[in-house]
Amino acid sequence: MNGQAYLDEMKDRYQSYQSMAEKTLTQLSDDDFFRQPTPHDNSIAITVKHLAGNSRSRWRNFLTEDGEKPDRNRDTEFELSESDTRESIMAAWRASWEIIESELGALTEADLDRTVTIRGEPHLVVQALGRNLTHLAYHVGQIVWLARHLLGDKWQTLSIPKGSSQAQNDRYADKFGDWQKSK
Repeated sequence: MNGQAYLDEMKDRYQSYQSMAEKTLTQLSDDDFFRQPTPHDNSIAITVKHLAGNSRSRWRNFLTEDGEKPDRNRDTEFELSESDTRESIMAAWRASWEIIESELGALTEADLDRTVTIRGEPHLVVQALGRNLTHLAYHVGQIVWLARHLLGDKWQTLSIPKGSSQAQNDRYADKFGDWQKSK
């Protein structure tokens, strides 16, 4: 895979996780958004707040500044204050995605071999992207799982509905050829 193909794939993966999270978040009431399953668990609101803070820090001036910015207070990302409304948390989420899209969109093939730092630790850009995408996927998975748990029968699947796999395979076979016959 060449560098541009890798960057295009990273853009697609980031958009995919953003979409997955946002399709999940739209299904939640405010009560579910802020619900903590136990006092030791994070609510979806806290997870979204953390992802917004992490992304803002990691991605702002991605190539030129350490990924752990001095103005970030990670511990407060796991606390809710009176000013933390759904609207304010979602505004921070959207702002962090604007930074990701801008910085990721500006990367070139030549940037992939550059070194960036996170908490002073050097990473090739390609490594930093993988590290950050893994972190994002981990937390989006938590958001989806908890939302699915909270919503129960009201959950609207984000992928192939249970019991529909063969119909989906048939649609792919019609579009791309029947790969299953070649097995």
